Amino acid sequence: MTTTTTGYNPDLVPTGMEGGVDTNALPWIETPQAPGWRIKPLRASRESGVFSAIVGLDAGVALRPAVHLGATDLFVLSGRMRYTQEPLAATIETGTWGYIPANARIEGLEVDEETELLMNFFGPVAFLGADGHSVTSILTALDIQAAAQANGLALVPNTLAECMVPRPQNSVLAPAPLRITEHAANQLLMTAENQTEGATTHPHFVDTRAFDFFSNPNRPGFGIKVLRVSEETGHVSMIIRHIGVAGPHFHLGAGDFLVINGRIGYRAGPPEGYGSGVWFYEPAGARHEATQQLGDEDLIYTANIYGPIQFDDGPGTPITTVSSWMQYKATAEIAGTPMVANVFEGDTSLLAWAPLGSDAAASKGAVR
Repeated sequence: MTTTTTGYNPDLVPTGMEGGVDTNALPWIETPQAPGWRIKPLRASRESGVFSAIVGLDAGVALRPAVHLGATDLFVLSGRMRYTQEPLAATIETGTWGYIPANARIEGLEVDEETELLMNFFGPVAFLGADGHSVTSILTALDIQAAAQANGLALVPNTLAECMVPRPQNSVLAPAPLRITEHAANQLLMTAENQTEGATTHPHFVDTRAFDFFSNPNRPGFGIKVLRVSEETGHVSMIIRHIGVAGPHFHLGAGDFLVINGRIGYRAGPPEGYGSGVWFYEPAGARHEATQQLGDEDLIYTANIYGPIQFDDGPGTPITTVSSWMQYKATAEIAGTPMVANVFEGDTSLLAWAPLGSDAAASKGAVR
């Protein structure tokens, strides 16, 4: 029997924007639960607790110590911070991508320049008090939902079923375009291609500008920088340069994407496509008949792939290939990409449950 691609989601009639949001049209929202942060809420899941946001940090801010109760990934779109905690002091600036494992304690971050980050949180973040132990606030997916609702914003749908429900219009009084929409800031994000020295700035972080895109001869028109591969979850994080046309495919697992340069022709969207600052979430089972670059500029976007992608030649045709973490890991090994690790020795905190003064608290070791 020949396996074909008869629709997993035959009821979905894509409009081009049901899974995306132009972050430039969103306001900055003050977030009391996360001291020193401003956010643009993008997605929040009541099922898994995962949430995504653009985070803004003002120059001169020293961030509160925090424990990431779930993992977090981030991409610095503009600005610069310094990680002052020895022995891992480092500068984290425009173009840096990072991964923070679950239960890691982060402290010693000082913001040198106004900074904007894309962040995906796979669980809550607990912010600590002046004593370095007490928890003063916790940021969760419910807080993101509440912030969006209070400001008249519609979050991106989490499932195909939600995509089929009309989304209300955002009632935005003070849209705040991202700095990457400015030519100078965008060019800074794109600089330093082909520079291989200093690519890894910290065990948690890698400077994505310090190495070039890898082009697979079997997929002309595409270049990728593989940043992290999890053999535990199958999650893959990348930056993609997309010059050709991506043929018909199903996202068997979800994915999220932020356009950082150029314009993307997406689903049944407008002829001019979508430009820098547009963020998309593809729920598991979503399908593209074609995705392509529009205009003369290179189309470059971030990509988190949370499961395999199945390719075919059109509706009802046989499956041609399935790409998963295994292929991306092999690509990274061939390219010699300095991927971020998934866990770090000694980089965990028992703060959430260990009583102060106990042996467990005393032995939590080199938390950072």
